[in-house]
Amino acid sequence: MRTFTRRGILGLSAGAAAAVGLAACRSHASPKVAHAVDGPSGTPAAPRTAEPTARLIGDGSTSYTGKQPHQPSAPVPLELGQAPPQFVVFSWDGAGEVGNGLFPRFLDLAQQHGAYMTFFLSGLYLLPESKKRLYDPPNNPRGASDIGYLTDEHVRATLANVRRAWSEGHEIGTHFNGHFCGGRGSVGNWTPQQWRTEIDQAKAFVKEWRTNTGWTEESPLPFDYDKELVGGRTPCLLGQDSLLPTARELGWRYDASSPGGRQVWPAKKEGVWDLPLQQIPFPGHSFEVLSMDYNMLANQSVNSTQAPAYNYPAWRDQATQAYISGFQRAYESNRAPFFIGNHFEEWNGGIYMDAVEKALEHIAEERESGGDVRLVSFRQFTDWLDVQRPEVLAQLRGLDVGQQPAGGWAGFLGSEPSTAGTPEATEGSDRRGPGAAA
Repeated sequence: MRTFTRRGILGLSAGAAAAVGLAACRSHASPKVAHAVDGPSGTPAAPRTAEPTARLIGDGSTSYTGKQPHQPSAPVPLELGQAPPQFVVFSWDGAGEVGNGLFPRFLDLAQQHGAYMTFFLSGLYLLPESKKRLYDPPNNPRGASDIGYLTDEHVRATLANVRRAWSEGHEIGTHFNGHFCGGRGSVGNWTPQQWRTEIDQAKAFVKEWRTNTGWTEESPLPFDYDKELVGGRTPCLLGQDSLLPTARELGWRYDASSPGGRQVWPAKKEGVWDLPLQQIPFPGHSFEVLSMDYNMLANQSVNSTQAPAYNYPAWRDQATQAYISGFQRAYESNRAPFFIGNHFEEWNGGIYMDAVEKALEHIAEERESGGDVRLVSFRQFTDWLDVQRPEVLAQLRGLDVGQQPAGGWAGFLGSEPSTAGTPEATEGSDRRGPGAAA
């Protein structure tokens, strides 16, 4: 198996600086399994297995099969005095399959716990290497990519897992294409117009994989990608400022590319919900770490993905507790949504995949014990944000990291809030921690 890693460096601190890195991604195929639907209480409901009737789109690479199945109940505004739910989003960069079994492993885990996730698909993962010159990346040679093109076998497996993911209620976003993080060709240097060409190509590779592969016997993807795609995450968390005008023009609802976010309620930037990875407690250290698997690795093994194995048990526990500590801090205080970013990789013996699994199980146990905890996709969380009253969201944004509402939720949200300053709060501040930089 080929593994390709590209790193960006972020300086994060909570008293002391932590060097962290970001990487590219991978994924595996599995038979179709019905997904349990979250009922109104957040508990799993009975699975549904009905196969939709497909109406092919374009060359038949994608199709319209009706409303996405297995979705939570329609969101409603918070009532006076009601505590907000604790939202948790597990997301995956790249979402390609290279035979390591990680994509179906986490689809199975999500099914087991009634969870939904977001898969940021790299468009190149559906483009055969023999057709790589179809890709014309901004400021880079035609056909270039800082992540590897997949083998035909792995393209087929990626298609199978993406079909299953959407059919089980998960979101398919984008991680764009070539994952350029360094030098003149870095995505951090792209203009809004260049981002538009990158997005157009990422969508084309998803919408035209049948033409590009010649695999007419393969089933279409069960969604219209023009409607499905409402958000993404940039490579190495670079280039958001230039991306946002294009994202807004395209009608995207959110962007998950901002680095170094704090555990507070989000605001909009350029009319798009800004949903960043967040600084969370890092056990044994005075600084905080970004809520992503590779950033845990960068602080533990100095970017090595194959460090000596005797370190693995302690590092696995440390990563697990970091995720759990981030969740508990929000859940027990301001209820800010908790965002986690991952890659389908087996770095350092797969300990970060184990940590993510253990954290998800812990969070699911909190829900099963009666807590209002919701494991959702970014799109589903955005659905909830969009039906809330702006003045209520402005109140929630007033709570700092780890700050409990004065007088409890009944007192904090128990009366009609003032609408003064609401527009500024909604479009407003980018609440990043000290030292955060892309």
